[in-house]
Amino acid sequence: MQPTSAPDADPVGPQAAVSSLELWPIGNCQVSGLIDTRGALVWGCVPRVDGDPTFCALLRGDEGQDLGTWRFSLENQVSVTQEYVRNTPILRTRLEDASGAAVDVFDFAPRFERNGRMYRPVAYARIVRPVCGSPRIQVTLTPMDGYGARQAPITHGSNHIRYLNERNALRLTTNAPVSYILDERYFRLEKELAFFLGPDEPFSGDIADQLDAMLRQTQSYWQLWVRGLATPMDYQEAVIRAAITLKLCQHEETGAIVAALTTSIPEAPGSQRNWDYRYCWIRDAYYTVQALNRLGALDVLEKYLAYLRNLVDDSHEGIIQPLYSVSGAKEIIEWEAEALPGYRGMGPVRVGNAAYYQIQNDCYGQIIIPNIQAFSDHRLLRMGNADDFTSLEKVGELAWKLHDQPDAGLWELRTRTAVHTYSVVMSWAACHRLANAAEVLGLADREKLWRERADTVREHIEENAWFKDGGHYAASFGGTELDASLLQMVELGYVDATDPRFQATLRTVEKVLRRGEHMLRYANEDDFGLPETAFNICTFWLIEALHLDGRNEEARNLFEAMLGHRTQSGLLSEDMDFETSELWGNFPQTYSLVGIINCAGLLSRPWRDWR
Repeated sequence: MQPTSAPDADPVGPQAAVSSLELWPIGNCQVSGLIDTRGALVWGCVPRVDGDPTFCALLRGDEGQDLGTWRFSLENQVSVTQEYVRNTPILRTRLEDASGAAVDVFDFAPRFERNGRMYRPVAYARIVRPVCGSPRIQVTLTPMDGYGARQAPITHGSNHIRYLNERNALRLTTNAPVSYILDERYFRLEKELAFFLGPDEPFSGDIADQLDAMLRQTQSYWQLWVRGLATPMDYQEAVIRAAITLKLCQHEETGAIVAALTTSIPEAPGSQRNWDYRYCWIRDAYYTVQALNRLGALDVLEKYLAYLRNLVDDSHEGIIQPLYSVSGAKEIIEWEAEALPGYRGMGPVRVGNAAYYQIQNDCYGQIIIPNIQAFSDHRLLRMGNADDFTSLEKVGELAWKLHDQPDAGLWELRTRTAVHTYSVVMSWAACHRLANAAEVLGLADREKLWRERADTVREHIEENAWFKDGGHYAASFGGTELDASLLQMVELGYVDATDPRFQATLRTVEKVLRRGEHMLRYANEDDFGLPETAFNICTFWLIEALHLDGRNEEARNLFEAMLGHRTQSGLLSEDMDFETSELWGNFPQTYSLVGIINCAGLLSRPWRDWR
């Protein structure tokens, strides 16, 4: 197992540690949790990813971390080691004390098929097994309510404790002595203990036997899911871990995919760039399903396409927001949770995200592109039909109508707008892909219309986005500035990697935005001043561009450097300090995990070289 550590902290003792993004996600596509380097559950929201963080110690600053946590500690504890059970999000944490006694803690959220449907309760399961010696263990369990405002009131019985949160009461069912848990007393661990924190209803059956069975079934589910992935030959462990975590970011009930599991981890220290990412951005979800498609994970795509179809049906004349709640709700009011000091005390902690009412015109292309696969992929359980195409055309009409209009852009600027080149290229892609779908459906007149529109958008891009004096594409029409999204022009099929204009743009983007082994998204000031950290997905975009430019060794070295910056759990957040390589921003970030999968596929040796 892997030893864990946290910056400027003692990771092995029960005392509060400095918050770190050395975190291990668990989940079941209904709820998720983050386990820290001490084996403590420090972040977990109920009844779903955008709910009230019952476990919120991650955002309680460097004090008061005994609140909003669930931790097991040994008396005289000296070490903690952690690893995932192979090809699962089941975490095993080993705690050892000074005498050599040890216990294993298994953390998971149950997920398996039962009675003809997927069992994925709003619940966290923990199993504590004695390994050797005579360990004495302490249980600290302090759920919070109202975004950290108060501890949940408690009642209890002989083998359960009820935590009466205002909206989502929880019940801990256990074979451990309830009095020891309530008093937070150390006691000798002489048998396996089982803990199930879930809905406030009686738990049927023997708790130890039931959780052992759930653990086996959950392990089997995930390992069978991984077995169906078409992984590259090289970097398999990195790709598998990224894929599992991307699946954890899907809210299976609706098919929505969230951008990250957390809110308000600052993009840079003290920057106020603290945002809530527990929602479904059309852009982020598009990149996620594109990456998982490359691995053959069609279950995620199919559920997400159902989510998109509902969004389109509920839209007003095809108008699409940049993001929605996981239920598909349109209004996501942004406010600040004053009871939570924030990550390392760097507030504010924001709930909701005001970007939902921004104009971001790239979202129309990101609705259409993944849907187009449904018209030609015969593996899908439900393929696209003429009615689906008619619905998508409503979205395409907006892409066409708004393609040369200003928006906030993919970086969601709050105080300025422009006609962003990336958004216009996405509008081109929307028209181009609709023409492809019309061709498959045999709709010659619609194919002709959409190809003509795609050609017109291309003419506008070439005329207005090309900065003649600089000799490169600019980030906005009539502008001179650069941003890393220009590197996506090849991925979207707008240009070939050998196109002289793209080649010139690549050289200039690299010169202006690259910082050693990192990439900025842009270098000019925004609403909060100059960027202080690199944006991880942009570094992966650079790696892709270098590979397509024939600079394979350089691309591989840069990719392996990025893999070296992952957490012990094999994951990345949104941002990275380009001087110290410390991770910042919400975690785990789907964008960054997409980068791992895409680049591994490009840089891996083919399987035929091994077989």
